[in-house]
Amino acid sequence: MSKLDTIMNRGIAEVIVKSDLITLLKDRRPLRIKMGFDPSAPDLHLGHCVGLRKLRQLQEEGHTVVVIVGDWTAQIGDPTGQSVTRPMLSQEQVDKNAETYLSQLFKIVDKNKTEIRKQSEWFSDFSLKDVIKLTSNFTVAQFLARDDFSKRYKANHPIAITEFMYPLLQAYDSVAVKSDVEVGGTDQKFNLLVGRDLQQMMGQKPQQCILVPILVGTDGTHKMSKSLGNYIGVTDTAKTMYAKTMSLPDSQIMPYFECLTDINEQELSELNSAMENESINPMDAKKTLAKQIVTQMYEINSANSAQAEFESVVQNKEIPSDLDEVSIENLNTIRNLKLSNFLANFNLVKSNSEARRLIDQNAVSINNVIVKENLNVSELHLNTTNLLKIGRNKYVKLLIN
Repeated sequence: MSKLDTIMNRGIAEVIVKSDLITLLKDRRPLRIKMGFDPSAPDLHLGHCVGLRKLRQLQEEGHTVVVIVGDWTAQIGDPTGQSVTRPMLSQEQVDKNAETYLSQLFKIVDKNKTEIRKQSEWFSDFSLKDVIKLTSNFTVAQFLARDDFSKRYKANHPIAITEFMYPLLQAYDSVAVKSDVEVGGTDQKFNLLVGRDLQQMMGQKPQQCILVPILVGTDGTHKMSKSLGNYIGVTDTAKTMYAKTMSLPDSQIMPYFECLTDINEQELSELNSAMENESINPMDAKKTLAKQIVTQMYEINSANSAQAEFESVVQNKEIPSDLDEVSIENLNTIRNLKLSNFLANFNLVKSNSEARRLIDQNAVSINNVIVKENLNVSELHLNTTNLLKIGRNKYVKLLIN
C-alpha cells in the first residue's frame, strides 16, 4: 500500500470529499491541515492519538498542521453525543490545560511542522454585529438535524442557545486559518461540515474532511474516556500502558492495530486472518500490540521492560521487585479517612471516584485480602508492613511506623 493509500484508507471512517482530497494530495501542493481541540481537560489518551497519527502522516508528506486551541468554545461546551453540556472554564483553566495538552500532543505530531493558533486571535475582536452576521448563515432546523441535538430535542431535554454557537465558532476557525483539510472524530462530522459550508459562503474553497474512528476503551463497549475509567493515557508509564493494552477485549485487537500502529498492510491482513481462523492466541497478538504502542510512546527498551513486568506480575502472579512505598509516621493521622480518600490523597489513584469504583469492583486488596467496602482506615487491620494491590497490577508497600 502506498503512502497515499495509507493516508486515505488506514484508520479512516469517512472522507468528504474523497476524490477531491486525492486530487489535492496528488498535486503535492503544501496543504493546511486543521485540527481543533477543546482544552476542557489537560490529558490525552490513545483515543485522541487516532487523529494525531493522521496529522503526522500528512506532515510527513510536507503539509502543515494547524492546531486550534479552542479557548472560546471551551467556555461554551459541546455535547458531542452526550446528554449534558460541558462546564464552562475560566481563561486560566483553559491556558493551563492547553499547555499540558500540547506537550503531550508533540509526542506524536512534529512540532516543527505545526502551527498553533488560539481562537481568541480572531474572536476577541468579534462584535455583536459579527455574531449576528455569523448566525444568519444557518437555520435552527439545520442544527436540530445534528444527531445529539435531535435526540435531546425529541426527548424534551434542554438545549442552550449558546450550544448552537459551538459549531458556528468551530466553522469560523476554518475560515480564519484558511483550512484545506480538517481532521476530526466521527462525532464531529456535523461541525466539520458546517465549516465546509461556511468557507464556501465566505468565498473560500471548502475544506475536505477526514473523519477518524472513535476508539473503544478497555471495557470494549464505550468510547475511550477518562470519566469512564476505560482509557489508556498518553502520560501513563510504559508498564501501565502495556498492562492496560493487555486488558483489552479480543474484539478490539484489530481496530487498535489498524489505528495505532505502523505494521504494514500485509502483516495486518495476515494477523486478521489468523485471528478469524483462531490460529493465533489472542494473548500473543495483544503482546505484539502492546509492545508496538509502548515503543511508539517511549522506546524499545521500555517496551521490553514493560512486557517482562507484565509476564512476571500478571501471568506468573509474582510481586514486582521495585515496589513503590508509602510511609506513614502515625496511624492516627489517617485512621478516620475512608480508604478511597486515603488512596486519592496519597496519589495511589487519580481521584476519589476512581478509588470507589475500584473498591466496588473488588479490585483493591490489602495483604491479599480483598476490601469489599469503602471502610475507614482504622477498620482495615493494618500491620507495620502491608501489601496493597490496586487494580490489575499496581502494588504498593504501605509502611506504618
